[in-house]
Amino acid sequence: MTTERIIPSPNTLVKYDNPILVSKHDSKAGPSGDEAAKKTPLTADIKREAEEILNTILPPKEWEDDGQLWRQCVSTTPATRLDVVNLQEQLDMRLQQRQARETGICPVRRELYTQCFDEIIRQVTINCAERGLLLLRVRDEMRMTIEAYQALYCSSVAFGMRKALQAEQGKSDLFEDVETLKKEKQDLENQITELKQRAEQADRRAAETRLAEERKHTEEIAFLKKTNQQLKTQLEGILAPKK
Repeated sequence: MTTERIIPSPNTLVKYDNPILVSKHDSKAGPSGDEAAKKTPLTADIKREAEEILNTILPPKEWEDDGQLWRQCVSTTPATRLDVVNLQEQLDMRLQQRQARETGICPVRRELYTQCFDEIIRQVTINCAERGLLLLRVRDEMRMTIEAYQALYCSSVAFGMRKALQAEQGKSDLFEDVETLKKEKQDLENQITELKQRAEQADRRAAETRLAEERKHTEEIAFLKKTNQQLKTQLEGILAPKK
């Protein structure tokens, strides 16, 4: 039974070696580690060191299938110019196939460019481990920056939503206040109309009362004048000398 198994759809731009069977639970053992080493020979310590650094930068994939543990490491084969050209073509093709947006926030575009950058790190690390570790620092810094921007974006969106809800709630409260004020205004206008009517009635009654009192006062003055005149006439008649 072979120790190599191809994943149906890797769906990544990073170049991996064929999976290797790590362990299985049945009695039939696969090829020994020496045989596997013969199929993928590691002839130099430098290559072994590069492989360890690669496994640190891009950890191997491990999964279990039918009770068997499989592991797949990134490829340690140096990249040629043709590999770089193929990487660029694969990136452009997958961007088009997955309909990634050219501008704005696009998780698909970010995922593909992240895979492309990991593949570039793999290619550089094989030739110069120190340069690959430096690119790893750049990649991690970029990820932390993007995550900080994402957190800030989510926070701003949540803040905007809260403000929008508060504004909507405040808007409904203002509408209620407007309706209340309209009712109060209508009540006050009704009170003003009623008070005006009462004031007009009071003015009419006061005018009528004043006219009645004036007539009564005029009549009393006329009566008193007439009485006074009669008394004068009588008094003159009494005091006049008899002839």
